[in-house]
Amino acid sequence: MKSSYPYYLANQPRSPNQELAVTDKYTGKEVTRVAMADAAAIDEAIAAAVEAARPMRVMPPFRRQEILQHCVGRFRERFDELADSLCVEAGKPIKDSRGEVTRLIDTFRIAAEESVRMTGEVMNLEISPRAEGYRGMYKRVPIGPCSFISPFNFPLNLAAHKIAPALAVGCPFVLKPASYTPLGALIIGEVLAETDLPRGAFSILPCKREGAELFTTDERLKLLSFTGSPGVGWDLKAKAGKKKVVLELGGNAACIVDEDADLDDAVERLITGAFYQSGQSCISVQRILIHESIYEELRDRLVRATAKLVSGNPRDEATFIGPIISEKDAERIEEWIDSALNAGAKLLCGGQRNGAMLDATLLENVPQSEKLCTEEVFGPVAILGRFSSFDRALAEVNDSAYGLQAGIFTRDLYKMQRAWDELEVGGVMIGEVPSWRVDNMPYGGVKDSGLGREGVRFAMEDMTEIRNLVIRTPPARAGGGEP
Repeated sequence: MKSSYPYYLANQPRSPNQELAVTDKYTGKEVTRVAMADAAAIDEAIAAAVEAARPMRVMPPFRRQEILQHCVGRFRERFDELADSLCVEAGKPIKDSRGEVTRLIDTFRIAAEESVRMTGEVMNLEISPRAEGYRGMYKRVPIGPCSFISPFNFPLNLAAHKIAPALAVGCPFVLKPASYTPLGALIIGEVLAETDLPRGAFSILPCKREGAELFTTDERLKLLSFTGSPGVGWDLKAKAGKKKVVLELGGNAACIVDEDADLDDAVERLITGAFYQSGQSCISVQRILIHESIYEELRDRLVRATAKLVSGNPRDEATFIGPIISEKDAERIEEWIDSALNAGAKLLCGGQRNGAMLDATLLENVPQSEKLCTEEVFGPVAILGRFSSFDRALAEVNDSAYGLQAGIFTRDLYKMQRAWDELEVGGVMIGEVPSWRVDNMPYGGVKDSGLGREGVRFAMEDMTEIRNLVIRTPPARAGGGEP
């Protein structure tokens, strides 16, 4: 790992300072420093993006595809470096870090494929006598300069879900990566700088939150895509003015395990869904609703499986639970657990904290008013509850301000259909936990979980506008002949 990293402004590396210290989230030690952009640099980057809008718009799709394919190749070559940076800056266990690099590659590969598939439609407009002789068609055009703000938990892939679609459709962009985890986005910037993208096509600018106002308020930007906490996201939307806004804001995902579920399979998937990446995922399993006929057996199996999880150094191949992103966040989660216990909940396993390390934790009998039920934990904590009626279980899933994804373990086709019809979420996973996602599917939530959808093709739609064309053919003059 290098001793310092520049930011990228209008495709070029710049190192006016090394103000941002990046720490190893397991040891707490500083490992490198990153240049920080000020308001003047952000303003310059936006101006450059405006200048790049036309060159990006007229770039032939095959050229965009070549650029994205170049990125795919370079990410494969730098696979180990990318995984190592994730392991250090995010505290992500090395096996999970490799998985995220694989998804980064997938996301750019999908974007390369989709970049030559942006099509429109020819429409028959002759739906009434007044439209006789008219024909229409439409195409999609880039929306223009975009603003992206990405989170700490998937520093590579969630940045990729903004960057790759923008390149695929021809939108210049400015990106603010999370201050905890800027390295992944800056390595993407290094690779983009190897291409012949027009000057201003991209800027990747770590900066302080209080100095990032222009990412949201500047009217030269035509779209804001933000992934992060609901409180910040909805506040940004209120300040965004006329620009389109896409928000992915997380949730407190629930999973229903019905009486006919394969318990061996359910245990394996629930453990992964609840504790993968120390629960620091927007779709981490947080609420587990179990049919009363299997409750005790599944509860005991989950406790035994949780106790076997290995916590520790994320560089260790055996580690499943790494550190929380900061000790402050670990302390918050510990406070929520203590609050639930004081309110009458029962601790089944875990609950202990050592610095930024928090044990995988299961609780039951948590009062519905507790934050472990109502808010997003963003840590390795899941709560168990029982149900007797499937419809009541669906209602309990919906009894939340959030609605990102939900999981259902059932073999009943009709219950599956009812869940799809009734659950107020962006996605319903059958035979799977809500934590599952593949990078070409539409992904996003409803209610406080956000607006719009990611997934490469769907993000491309958000980053484009429909431009219509109507052609009138005048009626032939009386007697026939040319008009």
